[in-house]
Amino acid sequence: MKRLILSLAMASMLTACQQVSTTHAGAVGATRKQSMLLSSQQVDQMSAASYAETIKKSASQGKLLASNDPTVRRVRDIAQRLIPQTAVFRPDALQWQWEVNVEKSPELNAYCMSGGKIMFYTGIIERLKLTDDEIAQIMGHEIAHALREHGREKMSEEYGKSIALQGGMQLFSIVTGGKYDAYQDLAGSGLNTLVDVSYSLPNSRTNESEADAMGLELAARAGFQPNAAVSLWQKMAAQGTGKGLEFMSTHPSSNTRIAELQAKIPVVMPLYEAAKNKPKPKPKKNAS
Repeated sequence: MKRLILSLAMASMLTACQQVSTTHAGAVGATRKQSMLLSSQQVDQMSAASYAETIKKSASQGKLLASNDPTVRRVRDIAQRLIPQTAVFRPDALQWQWEVNVEKSPELNAYCMSGGKIMFYTGIIERLKLTDDEIAQIMGHEIAHALREHGREKMSEEYGKSIALQGGMQLFSIVTGGKYDAYQDLAGSGLNTLVDVSYSLPNSRTNESEADAMGLELAARAGFQPNAAVSLWQKMAAQGTGKGLEFMSTHPSSNTRIAELQAKIPVVMPLYEAAKNKPKPKPKKNAS
């Protein structure tokens, strides 16, 4: 009964989804179709507003590093090399209003929101003693999330899940002859758990693996050492990040992640070899 109801609810949701390809495949082959219920414009607007609020709050708390800070200059110089490579996956990304900032925080974190809004925390750079190549791997990974619109995909997924749950509850009411109350807990918690395990979480792991591969290619095309992706995740693993039961995780385990990256390195190594001898772009004094 539960499987039938979940299947019907999910079928209704997926029918309403728009199947899209947000990027070109690149050398690593990012060809997966994505289900979207929300538009890029909606998500970009929300991301821009959220990022602006984050910058404002960080600045008011004295945590936002100034443009002339050495760490900010370092991160922006790396971004300046990576951003032109985004055209391989989606040419329109060159027209995004890119922003790159650094916040003073002990967190091991960095992100790139929809539309190219990048934030690095000093904790991930300082605590892991990251090289430029390793920073490039993190940034490439986060940029890949934005290129593939994983945020939009996740928001669409959550919206679709709420539709599926509502549909499931209505179906429970029908098949039980209106005795909805007797099954309310099962409908509310059981369906939610099933959707999480069978759809939400595996999809999130797919997104992470996808961003790893695309980020590896972006960094290689910008002339950053692909093997730095392995040393980066070895450092992360030493911090405890990525450990745990992989089935119930939204991220691959560190061992899985490293193995997948190692398998992709031969694919992107020729791109790195071709790029490393090219002249590097001069840093822009007004980069932001």
